[in-house]
Amino acid sequence: MTVIWIVLPGLAETPEEFARVVDLLPGEDLRVIDPWRTPITSDVDELRTATGVPAEAEIGLVGHSIGGLAALRWALTRPLEVTRLVLVDTSLTSETGLRWLYPGTRGDRAVRAFLRFLGRIGGPQVLGPTLRRLFVRIGSVTNHDLLSKATARARYGAASSWLLFWDDLASSWKLAAEVAKLVAAPVSAVAPPVLLVATGGSSRFTADRWLAGQRRLADPLRGTVEVLPDSAHLVHLDRPDAIASAVRTTR
Repeated sequence: MTVIWIVLPGLAETPEEFARVVDLLPGEDLRVIDPWRTPITSDVDELRTATGVPAEAEIGLVGHSIGGLAALRWALTRPLEVTRLVLVDTSLTSETGLRWLYPGTRGDRAVRAFLRFLGRIGGPQVLGPTLRRLFVRIGSVTNHDLLSKATARARYGAASSWLLFWDDLASSWKLAAEVAKLVAAPVSAVAPPVLLVATGGSSRFTADRWLAGQRRLADPLRGTVEVLPDSAHLVHLDRPDAIASAVRTTR
């Protein structure tokens, strides 16, 4: 059976920026979820529906950053469905954030009200594309942004964009706690993942601690860790070839 690969982007990422990964895998059925339409922290059924995957399909997952947590939850709760797993500089299960900012708390409501206000007065429209460029400059060694200026304005300048980012961030903390419990349980049935870990560029400042955390995550999953010293966190921009190679070789 042909494997259908699903890419789950990270926080504030777009499907367009994974274009080089898609181009490097012309023989694969590779589908990238659009976080502007379906939040990456949505439950598994919603993520599955967003990709239009047939009911009996064999699935491979590529999860970047918080998308890695979403991919892990999917794989650990449906191990017979997910037969391939690639985690790209995934968020760690220890990244559970601040409980007073969890979804539904008073702190969360205050942040959401402030972001709605900024949306109404045009904050994202003025600053969104600039913050996108800064995000790429800091998070990438190559500083090669695949988004056109028009796409960056349309996505990062939208009035609701910052609220969308906050929703995914706050929800990812609860997701991390959920995945931590799943990893702590017996996981012998899960597809052993490949973990790509960036230690270059801005990532070099926390590389030792970050790599140690990734290895701790890999151990109970029987995962393989591959270190990318020439990439910062945005691996799909710096080393799309490494992601494509992991997809081709993961079994």
